[in-house]
Amino acid sequence: MTRQTWTAFVSALAFVVLAVLLVMVPVPFITWGPGDTHDTLGDVGTEPIIKVQGMTTYPTSGRLDLTVVSVTPADARLSLPQALVAYWLPHHDALPRDAVYAPGKSAAEVQHEDADLMETAQDDAVVAALRADDQPVTEMPAIYSVTVGGPAHRLLLPGDLVTSVDGVPTPDQKAVSAQIRAHRPGDDVRFRVIRQRVPVTVTVRAAQSGTADTIPVVGITIGTGYRYTPQISFDLGQEIGGPSAGLVFALAIYDKITDGPLLAGRHVAGTGSITPDGEVGAIGGIQEKIAGADSAGADVFLVPAPNCGDLAGVRTTMTLVKVATLEDAVAALQTLATPGGADRVPHC
Repeated sequence: MTRQTWTAFVSALAFVVLAVLLVMVPVPFITWGPGDTHDTLGDVGTEPIIKVQGMTTYPTSGRLDLTVVSVTPADARLSLPQALVAYWLPHHDALPRDAVYAPGKSAAEVQHEDADLMETAQDDAVVAALRADDQPVTEMPAIYSVTVGGPAHRLLLPGDLVTSVDGVPTPDQKAVSAQIRAHRPGDDVRFRVIRQRVPVTVTVRAAQSGTADTIPVVGITIGTGYRYTPQISFDLGQEIGGPSAGLVFALAIYDKITDGPLLAGRHVAGTGSITPDGEVGAIGGIQEKIAGADSAGADVFLVPAPNCGDLAGVRTTMTLVKVATLEDAVAALQTLATPGGADRVPHC
């Protein structure tokens, strides 16, 4: 083998190795782009995505889409060519992985957190929609979290509504905490809770606080829960995480429980978190979500008011409507159903 042949062979081999490494070695980026839309007034198979039981419901018309961002899963890795393609595609981007997924968190932890955020968004959407329709909703203290391995572990569950402690009614969080502190470490604390609409009595033996031997703890944190008559459930047919579907969920429920079709046959999409009081919050990926809704054929897109500053460079034929509350969104949709309504709704 001549020197020139040997050199060519080594060069070709090095090129192949480098090409393989380029394709196989992961880079610390994720892709970010428009995702699918899902009609919250539609069905999954033969079942509605949102099912309302225990109160009168009304027919709806049109389509009400939740929008998502398509992002590289937490347990996947990108190659450099994949990242470059995403960077150059319209409405797509390649972002540093740490900008989306916190360093040190496992894929399971990320999925669990996203699922919790989605569940909270659904719960808050139910309360906001019922309140918007003047349906009775009662605030109650609720178990927010339970310390793994603590005294209440596997006895009390997140979501339990606390009605009394040791037979003493507990109308708020302070009352629950006060009744627990009235004990000593080693005492039994008797909780009366509502779990999945069924009253349950749970006895927890208090332990010592890590800061003072005389302070009793049961290993729970208390938040605010809500009690209401209707049963409202969600089935998207696939895993979608995060809080950004809250506004659309609330509108879908409101449309189902109020007389008259809110959308009047239009194809509406939107995004935004929501509080139990109906306040709409900012979300990430607004431009990608608008692009996804545009591709799906939506006529109207509901934009959270705090996201209006993120629309620079957006081009769309959809009517972009600024909403700060669920009430704003309902009023805007009602206005859009009137002649010339598109010119009278708030825009960013």
